[in-house]
Amino acid sequence: MIMKGKVVLVTGAGRGVGRAIALEAAKAGAAVAVNDLGVGLGGEGGDAGPAQEVVNEIEAMGGRAIALTKSVGSWNDAHEMVAETIDRLGGLDGLVNNAGNLRDVIFHKMTEDDFDAVINVHLKGTFNMSRAAANHFKEQGSGAFVHMTSTSGLIGNFGQANYSAAKLGIVALSKSIALDMARFNVRSNCIAPFAWTRMVSSIPITNVEQAQRVEKLKKLVPEKVAPCAIALLSDSASNVNAQIFGVRNNEIYLFSQNRPIKTAHTAEGWTPETVIDRVFPQFQQDFYPMIRSGELFSWEPV
Repeated sequence: MIMKGKVVLVTGAGRGVGRAIALEAAKAGAAVAVNDLGVGLGGEGGDAGPAQEVVNEIEAMGGRAIALTKSVGSWNDAHEMVAETIDRLGGLDGLVNNAGNLRDVIFHKMTEDDFDAVINVHLKGTFNMSRAAANHFKEQGSGAFVHMTSTSGLIGNFGQANYSAAKLGIVALSKSIALDMARFNVRSNCIAPFAWTRMVSSIPITNVEQAQRVEKLKKLVPEKVAPCAIALLSDSASNVNAQIFGVRNNEIYLFSQNRPIKTAHTAEGWTPETVIDRVFPQFQQDFYPMIRSGELFSWEPV
C-alpha cells in the first residue's frame, strides 16, 4: 500500500471528488482526516453527517479516520484542523484542497457577495489550509499538497467569473508554494477534475449546448479522479512538482503553463500606433480563440 503509515487531510470530503479521494487514501493505507461542513452549495446550513459518514466507511474497511467540520475559509479554523489532525492521527503528510462552492451568475449581474463567497472558500481556503500545514511540512522535511483547479479557470466558462478567478488563482498559488518549499522536500501540484458531482449538478441548464455537456459529465464519476490524487501524494511522486493535471474518466492530461510564444521588437521603441499597425497583425494568427471548456473537450469521455 503506497500510503501506508501516512496521514492525509482532505477538505470538502463528505461528498463527490473529496469523498472519493478520502476513501482511496484509506484503501492505500493512509489515516484520513475528513473535512466537510455539510452545508449547501451556497454555504447555507451545516451538518456533521457527511464527514462522519465517510469516517464510518473508512473505519468499516479497517482504516483510521476523523471528522473535521470547521471552515476552510477561516484562518483559525484551518490551523485548528491541521493541529487536530496531527494530534489525533499522529502526523500529517498530505493535504488535498478540494472544498468548494458555487455562485454562478453572469458577470454584469454578479454581486460583491457572489464574488467574495467563492474566492473565500476556493482560493482563500486553499491558502488557509496550505499555510496551516506549511510549518509542519517544513519541520519534518516532507509533505505533499494537491489542489483542485478547474478548466473554468484554465480555459474559461460562461457565468463563472468568481469561480474561474479562484481556480486560476489556485494554480498560481500552487506554483508559488512549490517554488518556496521545494528546498524542504515539499511538493505542490494541481488537478482539474472532470466529474459529475453535487456541485456540477446544481448548474442550471439554459440551452441545448449545456444539456449535451451535462450528459457527458454524467458519465464521469468522482472515483476516477482519486487515483491521480493519491499518486501525487505518495513518495513515489517525489519528482513531480508544480504541475497541472486533468483527469477525465480514463484520461489523464498534463496541462501547459504560460510561456511566451511569439515576440516583436523595434529599435525605435513602440508607440500605440505602431503596436496597432505591426504587433497585433503579426500576432493575430496565434491568438487563442475565445472558447469555453466544453467546446475544447468536445470528444466523448474514454
